[in-house]
Order: sequence, then C-alpha cells, then structure tokens
Amino acid sequence: MKPFCFADGQIISTEKASIHPMDLSFIRGYGIFDFFRTVNFKALFLDSYLDRFFASAEKTFLPLDYSRAELKAVIQDLIEKNHLKEGGIRMVLSGGVSPNHFSPAKGKLFIFAESLIFPAQEKYDKGIKLLSLEYVRPIAEIKTTNYAYPVWDSMRWKDAGAEDVIYHMNGILSESSRSNFFIVKDGNISTPDAHVLMGITRKHVIELAGDVQIRPISMQEALNADEAFITSTTKVLLPVTQIDEHEIGSGKPGPVSLGLLEKFRKLEKELCC
Repeated sequence: MKPFCFADGQIISTEKASIHPMDLSFIRGYGIFDFFRTVNFKALFLDSYLDRFFASAEKTFLPLDYSRAELKAVIQDLIEKNHLKEGGIRMVLSGGVSPNHFSPAKGKLFIFAESLIFPAQEKYDKGIKLLSLEYVRPIAEIKTTNYAYPVWDSMRWKDAGAEDVIYHMNGILSESSRSNFFIVKDGNISTPDAHVLMGITRKHVIELAGDVQIRPISMQEALNADEAFITSTTKVLLPVTQIDEHEIGSGKPGPVSLGLLEKFRKLEKELCC
C-alpha cells in the first residue's frame, strides 16, 4: 500500500484510514470496489471503470456523494502524491453502519494506491492451469467485495498448482474468480454471456478482436478448444493451457491469444505514452 489514500473526504496517510467495526462491509461482506492500473502516471481506461463503479453503487443502493469530476481529481492527486507511475488504484465503497445491521446504509469511500505484482513471464510463455468449480457468483454483474468462497477455495488451487478456477453450473461456463474467460476454436473467439462481470479488459479485448461471439459456452467446448485465455486488469491476457487435468489445444499458448495480448500492449502505449 502506498503512503497516501483518500478517506473521510480528504487525502490522508494510508495508515490512518479506518472503518467502523459494525460497517456492513465488515460484518456482512457488503460493499463494492473497483480497481484499475496506472501506466506512465495515467489511469488506464478510467472512464470505463468509473462508469462501472457508479453503476455498482446504484445497483447496491449505496449512496456515492461524489461527481465523476471530483473522483477524477482525487485519483490524479493520489497518483501524483504517491508517484504512482506503474501501479494500481483501488476504490472501495463500504456498506455503511446500518440501524438494523442488515440494510444498506451510507458507507465510506476509500481510494487506495498500490504497487502491483504482475504474473511471471513464464505464465505468458507456457500458459496457466485452471480448476473447474461448480459455482455462480452472486450478483455477478456487480463488483462486490464478497470473495469469501473463492478465497476459501484458493488453498485447493495452490495445492494443485493452478492459477485460478473456472466457474460452471449445469455444464455452462461463466468466469474465473477475478477474470473473464475466452475460448478460440477454428479461429473463432467466444466468451460467456451470463453470470459474468463485464470486465473492462474483456471489453477492450472484444473491441480489438473485432468479431467475438458472446454466448453460452459449455465445459465440453472449452475442453475441446484450440486455445483459451483469461483477461483481467492485472493479468491483462493470460493463455490457459490446462483445465483440471485436461490439456487445451496443443498445450501451449496459441497465436490468437498471443496476438491479442500484443495488440492490447500496443493500445496501452498509445493511450498512456
């Protein structure tokens, strides 16, 4: 965590940020957040992330008493004060202290600046393994702070040498715990259409690819795919070469996945350099 954050309506020392122990975020796991990267001291895709954050606040009935312009000014100030050339910004809106300890209330807004640990280059070169998990994330279209189940299950991934999971229900895939999922078959790219967070990296990869089918995808389709990959803010695009004990395609990152990763990296430079 970097030295300065935004809390209680002002930029303060991060170590002084605090939350009431009866806040719904603490006792019920109810709150929202969003996270984006800075590249060359600029917030990448900031408007898209703010769109999602405002939408999440509205859908979860949490008051957000700041305008887009005010948040942009705070974020830029934090980037400068923390000298955050390449890093991350985390916005968190808590569930608030509720009179009945259950209903959404007026929460606190925190904005933190963080260092980032990116996946090792080896994972891009060799691809990663996912474990299948029968699960649908609650209110998946909202970026809530409730990650209890995947955090608990993550000990299983580590033991199996996996990067993450791929959620499925009744044979249909949705997403990874912190990433969106894509498959490639005969040059055609597809991504799940339901029970997914509309990822910002997902959005831009779809735009870069130009012709992506957004539709239901079965587990069997994924296992028979030529390529698969996940997308997220911090991972960008990671090739998936194994699901459970099943090898995907050739067992190596494919040309479509690597080509899209290269296009995304070029887009970053165009926007932030």
